[in-house]
Amino acid sequence: MPRKLSNALTPLTVKNAQPGRHADGGGLHLLVKETGARSWVYRFMINGKSRDVGLGPAGKDGISLAAARDARDALRLKVKAGIDPIEERDRQAAAALAAAQAAKIASVTFKSAAATYISANEEGWRNDKHRQQWRSTLETYVYPVIGDLPVSEISTAHVLAILEPIWKTKAETAGRVRGRIETVLDAAKARGYRDGENPARWRGHIAQILPARAKLARGHHKALAYNQLPAFMESLRQREAVAALALEFTILTASRTGEVIGARWDEVDLEKGIWIIPATRMKAGREHRVPLSAKAVDILKGTEALGKPWLFPSARGGTLSGMAMSMLLRRMNVDVTVHGFRSCFRDWAAECTSYPHEVAEMALAHTVESKVERAYRRGDLFDKRRRLMESWAAHCSGKSATNGTVTVIRQSRAS
Repeated sequence: MPRKLSNALTPLTVKNAQPGRHADGGGLHLLVKETGARSWVYRFMINGKSRDVGLGPAGKDGISLAAARDARDALRLKVKAGIDPIEERDRQAAAALAAAQAAKIASVTFKSAAATYISANEEGWRNDKHRQQWRSTLETYVYPVIGDLPVSEISTAHVLAILEPIWKTKAETAGRVRGRIETVLDAAKARGYRDGENPARWRGHIAQILPARAKLARGHHKALAYNQLPAFMESLRQREAVAALALEFTILTASRTGEVIGARWDEVDLEKGIWIIPATRMKAGREHRVPLSAKAVDILKGTEALGKPWLFPSARGGTLSGMAMSMLLRRMNVDVTVHGFRSCFRDWAAECTSYPHEVAEMALAHTVESKVERAYRRGDLFDKRRRLMESWAAHCSGKSATNGTVTVIRQSRAS
């Protein structure tokens, strides 16, 4: 029976050992590579299998022979107790990794997760107003409640604490806030910062707690009846402010406020009577050609003399305020909204003209028909829309309708 080795190596033999495996006894080995690199290995038997576990480098700047023997002796005790040193090391490494990951996740607050999401996605958003609304709604309603909480700990109770105070009084805003919370939490989950279901999810979750927004008083855009519009337009044309011209142009083109106040001269061809709104400023994210009636062109010829990049500049030369037209309506003591004139146009087109539904919808830059139908009909019905808008301008001037007192007779849906 071979003699068991015991302390076979010395510091000198460790220093001068040639490439190969050199046993010291008790399972301790010195490994020397062809490059001269040296390391300690402990070989042990457990469950009938032989295994090697590295102890670290040997040599001048590594573990000494005495320290390697101490490490071997400690591992031998564990093996005798039935503990596999390799499995124990792996468990400890996994626990350390999990602890580090937990610490990292705990440091990611909702506010930081939202900032990461906004930074990664804002370049693809339509306009500056959308970017500003994302930030302002979070800062106003969300951050005071959960901004500093770890994103991994946000629950349904937190979401409800944000939504319930504004759900019935600010339904539109509350809906957007909920959607933005859901988006941020989904992005955080994708990055590994949280697990489980999204507590801000509407379908099958929040919908079971809060009433649908459609059942609430949503503050629909107040609109004039179309037969009241000529009287209003006559009153509007008595005002000389740029906001009045912008509002008249907005009504004549059935456009949205943001589309008009952001309009620039390089988008307009006065000779052809065409205004092309780029996709970046359109709600649907697609370029929109607007046929300008003769009256709309006359308005632009008047503002062209101002010599500014925008069709309707402010007194300081920048873009007109988004509230300028709304404040004008308030000063006129007319209880309607700028957006409501789009509903006025839509009602007039449906009830007083024979133009097809899709012509009026395209005039409003609404998405119409199915994807299949759009694939077969790629045109934008521009010529028909031009005739429609000339008829609308005539109606606004009282040439096709009876004048009357300006009163609000209905509330329209947002369009």
